[in-house]
Amino acid sequence: MAGRPSAQTGRRRSPVRFGSRTDIGCVRDHNEDSLVVAPPLYAVADGMGGHAAGEVASEIAVRTLAALAPATADTKALGDAVVRANYDVINAAQEEGRGGMGTTMTAAVLEGERLALAQVGDSRAYLLHQGAMQQITRDHSLMADMIEAGELTHEEARVHPQRSVITRALGSDPDMQPDLYEINVSAGDRLLLCSDGLTTMLEDDRIESILNRTRDPQRAASILVNEAIAAGGLDNVTVVVADVEGNTEERVKKERRHGRAWAAIIALALVAVVFGIIGGVYNYTQGMAYLKAENGYVAVYRGVDSRVFGKELSKLDHITTVRVDDLQPGVANRLKQGVIMCDSMEQADGLISDYQTQIAEEAASASSAAASSSSSSASTGARSNSSSSALPGGAR
Repeated sequence: MAGRPSAQTGRRRSPVRFGSRTDIGCVRDHNEDSLVVAPPLYAVADGMGGHAAGEVASEIAVRTLAALAPATADTKALGDAVVRANYDVINAAQEEGRGGMGTTMTAAVLEGERLALAQVGDSRAYLLHQGAMQQITRDHSLMADMIEAGELTHEEARVHPQRSVITRALGSDPDMQPDLYEINVSAGDRLLLCSDGLTTMLEDDRIESILNRTRDPQRAASILVNEAIAAGGLDNVTVVVADVEGNTEERVKKERRHGRAWAAIIALALVAVVFGIIGGVYNYTQGMAYLKAENGYVAVYRGVDSRVFGKELSKLDHITTVRVDDLQPGVANRLKQGVIMCDSMEQADGLISDYQTQIAEEAASASSAAASSSSSSASTGARSNSSSSALPGGAR
């Protein structure tokens, strides 16, 4: 049983992977379903109105939709295209004398991670997200109204004698308006559009299982149709499966931008840490001091005689009047060969004061010793003169 060809246009191709199949089923003698697979546009239409009429209605609807649907996920524009398809079906019915001719329509535009839907009748759109399938659209049918009113259960509706009665379709009312949906989808999601030939034959959990375990969308569409036929194939069955690739290129660019931003943040954080360390070390060392020889005099430096990341950790505070050569030889050698570290500026100033006192004391001691030596020399000379005058023969 060959499937009917889908409507195709010159639309730009998207990176979306998709698959589709339509089949006459086991009971009907012709296929009244039509479909569109022209990314980013996908649609399923299930015709009604007797032999040939339903087939014509669904074909007119998908042809008009394919010509007028937007190339982006513009919900209003998609709804306008479905409304125009409704007028075309009504006009065709009047011109060809096919009263009662009509069709359902479930149309989708999948653009990146945005999905626009327009719904009329009881064909359906489902979304498989993270392994769980959910019906997006609401059926325009007597059964849906009775279920919502609490008059029937889903199980009772599946076998109800009026289960095929729909309450809204293209071709029946010039004022018909589709239900419109616009939702966010994610990379890895899977969109399913189907006629009721699938959903009356297979339970939702079975459909969900097939969509989850079959990776290739074309194979998934074929398996769904085959299982609907194996379950009885009481109606034409049409399936479109489209995988959401998402905004892959934009997402990669965004991730790169985020990566660069994070790299910059990390670099700035590292710089801040480094400067924080330098600042902390610098502030800590400024409480310390050291002595150093500068041009023969003792100089006092604030900080430590070192550098971190090229930054000096000390600065000259002042040069004293203490001459290095006036200090004790051991202290003088230490200053000439390096520095004398101090725990604080107070300690450094204390050492300078000690050096000055020591130098002053040594100078005073040296002066006293010199004076004592001079006095001793004078006394010795006086005694020598006195002895000379007492020598024999000295009297006249």
